[in-house]
Amino acid sequence: MILQTERLILRDFDERDWKLTLEYQSDPEFLRFNPWTHRTETDAHSLIRMFINWSREQPRKKYQLAIVLRENNQLIGNCGLRMNHAHAEVADLGYELDRRYWHNGYATEASQALLAFGFEQLQLHRIWAYCLSENIASAHVLEKIGMRYEGLQLESEWMKGRWWNTLQYAMLEREWQSMHPHS
Repeated sequence: MILQTERLILRDFDERDWKLTLEYQSDPEFLRFNPWTHRTETDAHSLIRMFINWSREQPRKKYQLAIVLRENNQLIGNCGLRMNHAHAEVADLGYELDRRYWHNGYATEASQALLAFGFEQLQLHRIWAYCLSENIASAHVLEKIGMRYEGLQLESEWMKGRWWNTLQYAMLEREWQSMHPHS
């Protein structure tokens, strides 16, 4: 599967993607808002294999895609829409980027493409996302793509020896349509 934006290609993973994934996931700044304290080759291989297996499921319910720069085919992260079961009308959205590519609008661009795919192709009713409340940049991405803030969940995520607050966001298909009447 391939989705294209102005600057990005969102595509299914292949086995060769493990090395660049391990490289950016090993960055201490990247790890700050992730459950891991470090990453290994085995971790990266397992993650990529899981994404590949998801892409082969029939019917498909998880779309975890590599984010690749169109200009040079460089893998810079991943993003996804995940449903609990095939033909679900609700999915969660997520993304992660190599720190070297933060603050360039790539997460926003990839997430907008996923919203369009989810509402226009998958015919979803609702897409939701959450982020740690301390991850202000991620919250800004969700706001920029038009997702509605639904609330703060106190101490809802146990990670790295402590409880973290999370911010919940969502968008309904009718909200998407009102923002994109010609899609």
